[in-house]
Amino acid sequence: MPTIVLKIDVDTYRGTREGVPNLVRILKQHQANATFLFSLGKDHTGWAMRRVFRPGFFSKVSRTSVLEHYGFKTLMYGVLLPGPDIGKLCVEEMRSTKRAGFECGIHTWDHVVWQDNVRKRGEQWTRKQMGLAYERFQEIFGAPPKTYGAAGWQMNPEAFAQLDRYQIQYASDGRAMLKPDGSLANPLAGPYRLRHQGHVYDCIQMPTTLPTLDELLGIEIDGKVIDESNIAQHLLQLTAEPRNHVFTMHAELEGQKLAPILIELLNGWAEQGYQCVSMGQYFTQLRDQELPIHDLNWAELPGRSGELIALN
Repeated sequence: MPTIVLKIDVDTYRGTREGVPNLVRILKQHQANATFLFSLGKDHTGWAMRRVFRPGFFSKVSRTSVLEHYGFKTLMYGVLLPGPDIGKLCVEEMRSTKRAGFECGIHTWDHVVWQDNVRKRGEQWTRKQMGLAYERFQEIFGAPPKTYGAAGWQMNPEAFAQLDRYQIQYASDGRAMLKPDGSLANPLAGPYRLRHQGHVYDCIQMPTTLPTLDELLGIEIDGKVIDESNIAQHLLQLTAEPRNHVFTMHAELEGQKLAPILIELLNGWAEQGYQCVSMGQYFTQLRDQELPIHDLNWAELPGRSGELIALN
């Protein structure tokens, strides 16, 4: 049976407080599993407005109604309002997710700080940021994390090395390259081992192989604008041919206003014969396989601004 690995990035205080419980309820109702990756420090979403000079930023913001989905208050965190400490204020939401049977892992300490800085930072900065998240995770869950997924699909070589030091066996830190319609540029893209300057890391990478909702909403494909009424059907067309996929959701989107789209996807994937699983469940299928090795690579993806970790 082909699988859809559901990976949920939780970026904000609001997403943790409101989106996560909604997603737990929806997934339980549809007998779907998933991995929740939490931001564990302060929510400084407002700092992301500094990205206005990045190519493609305005296009993405206008297409995806950032204010509508994230809320005015969230966009003021770090600007006019102090950033709430997610890992302190949302302990119960995180623990409840674990008690409900879902795998939990690390997304980041401070989402905006990591996404905007990690590529150009060195060993000391990287170790500190990851160490803060690692320690907070253990405080909340009473055990070290088993998995990780980089904020904004942004990493550096030291960050990958740190995953190995933490003995994290599998992560989802990058993307498979996509065509403008969201289909895979390389139909064989999938899990791999990462290599940089001759060193092969131990941690298995599970790249996201499908476009995210915010990458598709508002774009035109074959003369038709993708909106909330047809986006699920477009994604289901991309999964019509059975194969394993990794799909990244956001608690701020699918866990709130775009929840009806998630429900349509879950029903559609069930009809297509897919099983929705966690990253941990997927790892059990991979641990004995000899996976391909790919070099660390950066590239731009359709519908997203800036370069990401991507399969070459």
